[in-house]
Amino acid sequence: MDCIFCKIISGDIPSKKIYEDEFVYAFEDIERASPIHALIIPKKHFETMLDIKEKDANLIGSVFMAANKIARKLNFDKKGFRIVTNCKEDGGQTVFHVHFHLLAGRKMLWPPG
Repeated sequence: MDCIFCKIISGDIPSKKIYEDEFVYAFEDIERASPIHALIIPKKHFETMLDIKEKDANLIGSVFMAANKIARKLNFDKKGFRIVTNCKEDGGQTVFHVHFHLLAGRKMLWPPG
């Protein structure tokens, strides 16, 4: 498979790991949109959110539990954070492996843009 995130998970491409468990891998985004910008990616490859099936629903819970642990580990749990995922081109998705942006370290505005 020629997926950059699958290569990061396998260790073929280096990353600054923040968190890992059996279901997800989280690392620092190299194109930061906030002082803290992590990407949380399921280890199982899904191109878009629309490819996740009912049997894989527990994966989304794993993503949010990882975000919870990262927030506490990096001490931004008290101030708050934002989790964003993009789906397909019009949604802003540029890497076609489902991933979640965890943004923190600054006040988030609404609407996001």
